[in-house]
Amino acid sequence: MTRSLLALVLCVAVARADNWPNWRGPANQGHTAEPNLPLKWGAKENVRWRIPLPDAGNSTPVVWGDKVFVTQAIDKTTWPPKGGNGGPASAETRLLLCFARADGKELWRATVTYKELESTHPTNPFCGASPATDGERVYVSHGSAGLYCYDMAGKEVWRHDCGKMEQIWGNASSPILYRDLCILWVGPGVNQVILALNKKTGQEVWRHTEPGGVSGLGDTKAWVGSWSTPIVVKFGDRDELVLSVPDKLKGFDPATGKELWSCSGLGKLVYTSPLSGKDGVIVAMSGYGGPSLAVKAGGTGDVTAKRLWHNPKANPQRIGTGAIVGDHLYILNDTGILVCMEAATGKEVWSERLGSTWSSVLVSGDWLYVPDKSGTTHVLKAGLKFEPLATNRLGEGMYASLAASDGDVFVRTFKALWCISEKK
Repeated sequence: MTRSLLALVLCVAVARADNWPNWRGPANQGHTAEPNLPLKWGAKENVRWRIPLPDAGNSTPVVWGDKVFVTQAIDKTTWPPKGGNGGPASAETRLLLCFARADGKELWRATVTYKELESTHPTNPFCGASPATDGERVYVSHGSAGLYCYDMAGKEVWRHDCGKMEQIWGNASSPILYRDLCILWVGPGVNQVILALNKKTGQEVWRHTEPGGVSGLGDTKAWVGSWSTPIVVKFGDRDELVLSVPDKLKGFDPATGKELWSCSGLGKLVYTSPLSGKDGVIVAMSGYGGPSLAVKAGGTGDVTAKRLWHNPKANPQRIGTGAIVGDHLYILNDTGILVCMEAATGKEVWSERLGSTWSSVLVSGDWLYVPDKSGTTHVLKAGLKFEPLATNRLGEGMYASLAASDGDVFVRTFKALWCISEKK
């Protein structure tokens, strides 16, 4: 399928392509319907603006109309234990920042104060969850400080106490919007629930409780948890909320929270979000050298025996989520290897070394935008062979993913928020 035809298909499938309303875009799959994103950039090339941020962070910006939103933690304590695997720390001030997309000017900031300790890891600063917006309100998870809703001018509409989120490596799952619901995976840790709130009032509509995990505090052998963000998959006349949890991939009715199906075969740790492809194919991958699998949407009960494929071997560390283009899935491992595989069979087509990453893949037509930890974004053509198009260096480290809107690419590095654009 050509780049222009892919863009046309996506334009039909995704409404309001000029917005990037949540972590992975309009359909939660890392795709943008816009075919004219910049191909090349650098620290002084095709930069509309660069705005310094108060501190490092991993969350991805979201964009609606003339506004860009990003979360940020400040007033942090020194990370204990020093050089260890994470533990109790604090970020007393947690922010939602709003910038003007035209010039990067800060328009407003919404501040939440949380003075209690909350565990995380030095590589996972507080406020790791990305916001979500529907153009009327902005929704943001601040971990143990709660889930907040603001209007587009920064006025608080409601807040909801989701309970303590206690896990040695912190939390990062982002809220998603479905019809009149704001849905959040509250985990990992002892308190693990999928929570659905009325997005206008903040009132709880439903919750699904997963078996309690462990905090990992004081026991590094008890590492278990999911940092995944759920997705909504439409298959036939049914919508399914799909989430990767320790050991399993699960499907729920997003309107009621009823569990529809469950598929075993994942590992104890899950960082990536599920991916949906053609004909109802859903792919899920474990992190930390765990297995991967694919199953078809539309099932009932335990569908483990109906898996399309299962790779029980220890895969490389996978933290950033990949993307499916046509019949193929592309994912860059923490080891720096970009892998192309058949989504429906799991068969590897090719692999090439780029750079280590925690970021997720962005797709525009048949172009893949793949950032790495150094702040370099590799652009290549999706296909049956490795075909690089550009290597774009900003010179600032990053773990966040890219956002795209109206021909612009937004990059959140450890130091700044960038707007990359070819527009004059």
